[in-house]
Amino acid sequence: MRAIAYKDFGNTAVLQIIEQTKPMIQPEQVLVRVKAFSINPMDWKIRKGEMKLMSGSKFPKHTGADFSGIIEDIGSSVNSFKIGDEVFGVVKNIMKEGASSEYVAVPSSLVWKKPENISFAQAASIPVAGTAAVTAIEKMGKINSKTSILVNGATSGFGMFLLQLLKEYGANLTAVTSTKGIEYAKKWGADTVIDYTKENILLHRTAYDIIIDLSGKLGYKSAKEIMKPKSIFLNPTPRPIEIPLSILKNLFTDKKHTVILSSPGTAYTNILLDAVNKGLDIEVNKVFPFSQYEEAYRYAEKGGYTGKIVIEIN
Repeated sequence: MRAIAYKDFGNTAVLQIIEQTKPMIQPEQVLVRVKAFSINPMDWKIRKGEMKLMSGSKFPKHTGADFSGIIEDIGSSVNSFKIGDEVFGVVKNIMKEGASSEYVAVPSSLVWKKPENISFAQAASIPVAGTAAVTAIEKMGKINSKTSILVNGATSGFGMFLLQLLKEYGANLTAVTSTKGIEYAKKWGADTVIDYTKENILLHRTAYDIIIDLSGKLGYKSAKEIMKPKSIFLNPTPRPIEIPLSILKNLFTDKKHTVILSSPGTAYTNILLDAVNKGLDIEVNKVFPFSQYEEAYRYAEKGGYTGKIVIEIN
């Protein structure tokens, strides 16, 4: 089977298509013929060597975490699926496995039936970004109509899920995005939208209860200027060193720096599936064919788009 892999850390040029043996499944696993997989920022963070402490340096490495497809085989202890089921899911170890291949073998506990009302591309967009959004809301604590929340980089894949889920709590949402993301931010539930190409959020001098920096460009140090005395800064793209440092520094301030580490699972996915059934909008900005994998990753890493980027395998 074909798979996208790389044999050294680097930019998109290190990516290549290789031939490898179709995986054998364990009793608790399912074999999925992949129809689509989505691109997430963690893909290039790992590929560039920014996550070596967690990913290791053993090659070749694969890319991609969440996928959708059709079950081709099931393990002897699996009774929740059958061959031919349309599903979506995520690999067990995002740091060391990949979904960018024609087939993946994964535990049945990390696969869910694809809703009929969404495409394979949309389904492949759910697990990583959707779980991160649900996890972020958990970290926010009690949210109500008086809670002021700033979402920086609000129309990314993560932001797409987050804005829509947060609106259910009635929170006062301010979204920071580009000019072309304004209408999406409004559609997804933002009460106020700030175009970062025209305005500097730090100059507004409005203070927030919660700030979440999805773009990774604001940073805790700058965000403190517009945080209320008792508030939370959520960081979904931490450097490894920031994880222990944030815990230590939080002992001495009421402006908390909280790292988001999420792991897809059934509890989170059920929340997302319920939202999909209620009409959650999943915007797939662009779909690339498997053969254009390098172009797809270049496009994704450049940023500036709304929603998710997906690669399809025919």
